[in-house]
Amino acid sequence: MGNGLLQSIADNVVFVLVCAGVAVGLFAIAYAAEKYVYKRDGITERILSTRKITMIGLFSALAMILHIFDFPVLFLAPGFYKLDFSEIPALVGAFAFGPVAGVMIEFCKILLKLVVKGTSTAFVGDLANFVIGCSLVLPASIIYMFKKTRKNAVLACLAGSLVMTVFGTAFNGVYLLPAFSKLFGMPLEAIIAAGAEINGNINSITSFVCFAVAPINIIKSVAASAVTLVIYKPLSPILKHAHVPAGRKVTDNVKNVTQ
Repeated sequence: MGNGLLQSIADNVVFVLVCAGVAVGLFAIAYAAEKYVYKRDGITERILSTRKITMIGLFSALAMILHIFDFPVLFLAPGFYKLDFSEIPALVGAFAFGPVAGVMIEFCKILLKLVVKGTSTAFVGDLANFVIGCSLVLPASIIYMFKKTRKNAVLACLAGSLVMTVFGTAFNGVYLLPAFSKLFGMPLEAIIAAGAEINGNINSITSFVCFAVAPINIIKSVAASAVTLVIYKPLSPILKHAHVPAGRKVTDNVKNVTQ
């Protein structure tokens, strides 16, 4: 019993360290990309200005509300896999305020959700939502940040959706499902069996993530991208007036978005 307790504590400590490492890594990537563009364009404002932090808080709250209203997709995956559209505020916020803001919206969304609703997946689902959400928001916002045109926004969303689908599927198979099995005490065989009841093609972790996880990631990324592309243009003048980096004119920003 003592060894089992120590092993459980060790597993939880490792998981916490992995979560922290992933979060720091994502922030570092976002910061480096944004810092480069700021230097290239001669922008002197801080990456996290007071106005931007205020908008991050607003978009985080919107994302948290959408995240709370998640729902299972029982015709695709077992009930512990749920679909939500909280990436829409994160992607809109990342397009408007940069990759760092996008990662922070994803991070704050999870913290707010844990305070309001708690966790039902031993925090594994929360890590998954953060990391996989960032796998859409981060590449899309970095690509868009380099050239803010309508065409590049579409390319950014396509690239982000592709990364989210491929990375999210692989991350589930390689780390998240084994971690969930350990921390939640559910054997991998039971998870595979639950998937097999829905789709007879599922008989391994690989087939599970391909037939159950990948479709959810595709639906989520395509929906978030489509809604963002529709609503961002009408919202962009308002958002750009709320946040204009020093050295860049409002009219320049709005003109680029509408091209």
